[in-house]
Parts: sequence; C-alpha cells; structure tokens
Amino acid sequence: MADTVFTAERRERAGKGAARAVRRAGLLPGVIYGAKKAPEHVAFKPQELLPELNKSAFFTNLYDVKLDGTSERVLVRDVQFDPVSDRPLHVDFMRVEANTRVTVNVPVVFDNEAASPGIKRGGVLNIARHVIEFVCLAGQIPHEIRVDLTGLDIGDSVHISAVKLPEGVRPTIRRDFTVASVAAPTTTAVEIETAAPVAPAPVEVITAKETKDKEKEAVPAEKQAAPEKPAKAEKPGKGEKPGRPERPARGEKRGKE
Repeated sequence: MADTVFTAERRERAGKGAARAVRRAGLLPGVIYGAKKAPEHVAFKPQELLPELNKSAFFTNLYDVKLDGTSERVLVRDVQFDPVSDRPLHVDFMRVEANTRVTVNVPVVFDNEAASPGIKRGGVLNIARHVIEFVCLAGQIPHEIRVDLTGLDIGDSVHISAVKLPEGVRPTIRRDFTVASVAAPTTTAVEIETAAPVAPAPVEVITAKETKDKEKEAVPAEKQAAPEKPAKAEKPGKGEKPGRPERPARGEKRGKE
C-alpha cells in the first residue's frame, strides 16, 4: 500500500463545463486512466492534494486513490495550473501495477560540493541536467538521483555512466551524456590604483573688449588702414552735356590741327 491515500468522488459528467462546476463546489477535478480500463472522472478535496503537490517527489511517488470502496494504485502524470493564480485546475492519474513499466522524470541532487577542488578554487558548477528521464518498473521509481562531486576539478565533467543508478533504472537517452561540469570563473579580480588628485587648471576669463583687441592685433598693419574712397566725379552744370566739345561760333571755320 502507498504511504499517501487520496479519497475521490465520482463525477458523472465530463468536459470543461462539468469541471468548472466541480471547482465552484470547492473540489479539484481529475481523471484516472490506464491498465486497459475505462477512464474514471473524479473529484478530490484540494486540502488532500496540495501538501503533496508542493513536494519535489510528487511525480515519482505512488498513491492510492479510494473510489466507491475500492482502491487504485496510481502515478501522477500531469497537473494543469491556472496561469494567473497558479492554483491547480486538473490532475491526471495513471493506474499502475507491479509489472507496469513507466517513463518518469527524476530530479538530480548534487552532493559534496565542498570536496570539489575546482569549486574551492572559484570554479562554477554548470548543471546540464536538473532532471533526467528514466524507464523503470512502477515499484522501482527513484525519488531522486544523487551525483557526487568529490575530486572534481576545473574542466572536469560528470557523465551519466559515472552516476550510480538503482537496479532496473535506465535513462531513455542511450548516449553517455553530461550531467554537470566545473567551469573556470568567468571574471577575475582587478586591482585599481588610485592616483593622487590633480589640481584643476586655472580658468582664464576673457572679456569681449580683450577679444576684439586680440583680433585686431592679429590682423597685419597694412590691412588695418581702411582704403581711401575715390573722389566723386563733379556733376555737369545745368544745360551742359557731358562729353561733347563746344561748337565754334557762326562764321568761324574749324581749322585743321
């Protein structure tokens, strides 16, 4: 018999509308399927499931569900949560027997970090697998896989072949994959020397008049004297036409020059 027993009530109707009605009544809807039997739509009291739901081994533990005086050995396969409140909305259970072979995700726990020379020297533990998928019998599901970090130096890795697994438990991945490694620190300490404070240079204040005088001094002397303006031509008197020679008086002949 499993350590934890849940008491369920049968639901006559299935579907989203029926599930909402069950939640309004303060219960948690769920389903039990598998073992070549018809699925059973059930409802649970949330106070029975919530303490187990918060445990890391919730998906690897076997539970007994009492329904109408009979008991079913089940394994949790899925939990649906509300995206806003994060409360459980629906739970899926699968019936299992002693010879039922199941695929489960088992969490990985790392031991003896203090015994790792690489971590002692400032190395960083890079975890490649927080959970590992295994195939095993329902009665042989491990709650966790422990990885020993003793003697691991910077640049070393732990592969699944070096991890001691329970009998009858094998990973679904056939290759010898990496579980974790110790990498060199990404940053190094840099000493910053503090220099003596430097006095600020004096600020020279130049007035507008001094600026004009300096600009005047920069111009050559010959360019500083303004050129004389050409004299204006005298305007001809009244009745005179410019540029025409006077005509000789009548009777006088123009002599040859």
